[in-house]
Amino acid sequence: MTRRATKIVATLGPASSDPGLLEQMIRSGVSVVRLNFSHGTAQDHIDRARLVREAAARAGCEVGVMADLQGPKIRVGKFAGNKVQLQNGQKFVLDASLTEPGDGNAVGLDYKELPQDVKVGDVLLLADGLIVMEVEAVKGQAVHCKVVQGGELSNNKGINKKGGGLTAPALTAKDMEDIKTAMSFQADYVAVSFPQNAADMELARRLCNVAAAEYKHKPHLIAKIERAEAIPNLEEILRASDSIMVARGDLAIEVGNAAVPALQKRMIKLAREMDKTVITATHMMESMINNPMPTRAEVSDVANAVLDGSDAVMTSAETASGKFPLETVNEMAAICLAAEGAEEVKLDADFSGMTFARIDQSIAMGALFTAYHLGAKALVALTDSGSTALWMSRHRIHIPIYALTPRVTTQRKMALYRNVTPLLMDTSADRDTALEQAEKHLKARGIVQSGDIYVITCGEPMGAPGGTNMLKICRVA
Repeated sequence: MTRRATKIVATLGPASSDPGLLEQMIRSGVSVVRLNFSHGTAQDHIDRARLVREAAARAGCEVGVMADLQGPKIRVGKFAGNKVQLQNGQKFVLDASLTEPGDGNAVGLDYKELPQDVKVGDVLLLADGLIVMEVEAVKGQAVHCKVVQGGELSNNKGINKKGGGLTAPALTAKDMEDIKTAMSFQADYVAVSFPQNAADMELARRLCNVAAAEYKHKPHLIAKIERAEAIPNLEEILRASDSIMVARGDLAIEVGNAAVPALQKRMIKLAREMDKTVITATHMMESMINNPMPTRAEVSDVANAVLDGSDAVMTSAETASGKFPLETVNEMAAICLAAEGAEEVKLDADFSGMTFARIDQSIAMGALFTAYHLGAKALVALTDSGSTALWMSRHRIHIPIYALTPRVTTQRKMALYRNVTPLLMDTSADRDTALEQAEKHLKARGIVQSGDIYVITCGEPMGAPGGTNMLKICRVA
């Protein structure tokens, strides 16, 4: 298979839960499998995680497992007939005190705090923004609205407030229980829905670390940027996270569709500058839920996410419930590969004016610069924590990066890093022996052959996290 730098995150669901199909999807390029905790029981998620691990083992590789927390349920309740048709100009009540099924005049709320969060004149967007209401009055637990843009409103559809301002906490009681479930199977990444600030991510990390302590595991945390309130706090959220997800669905509803492309570019750029990974998600190949080919606009969307510098692009319903999950992965992989071929490498400009306080980071940057100017066949990092490979992956370079680690948990976390192929290898405590082992490993996989030059980094003493302090240029005998 042709090597591809951009990773693919695929959501697992009924359409992709056949073991054989999932194995094919992994062979076709899925690096991370997302488990959506909005659906299913704890045992369902445990079973799905095992399914992923088994499929990856049959495919002869490791993939990351992402536990995506549901977050707060900011939704309407249920209707007596499952749905109603709302007309422009009609009056409609969102009533937190209503316990009976709703009708064409009013409906209950899963989100009981809505009356406290809104005032007269606020604009509410329901059902992914397809229905628009303006608040005319708040009376006790009832929010009286006028329908500005009507349409079909069905059970449990979401509510967003234009411009943001809903106070729902990012982590619910359900999320806290789901973190325990995710840590029981050592999920590699935990995605936090609707964080507003660094404190939300810090709380999630504490909960994950406590739940994972008995397994001696620490997952990477992904902040899903989908609230208007998160935008002014991007830098502090990034500092408290390992990665962000540009979650364009809810974000577009709150800030407006037109603002999202520029925000996407800003978020990707900022994440890379802060040595964090970034996933671009939502509606990437939406038409492939029902069609075997993407639209031209979807092709451009995925390609632009790659050209912007995304570490990964993500599928949602396309692979969870769509008719063509494998075809979606194949199409996405082909688009990524073509876009990468058009990337410009500006490594010298990247380093202009940069200073490094850490020896290990300086070695990583030195390896990048050397490999680029030598035209090396490969960049190789012997890494315990994965940090060296992460730093290398923040810069565009058309030389593949191979990260050799003795830790399977590190290997799985690096599955998200752009242009990094993580490989498992037990290394000797002796430096020269370890370097010899690494070359044999690379030759056995056909990565390098006689006469090739590669650049390798490692640290002494071997196996000490953060200890990378050596760069070596090697020619294969």
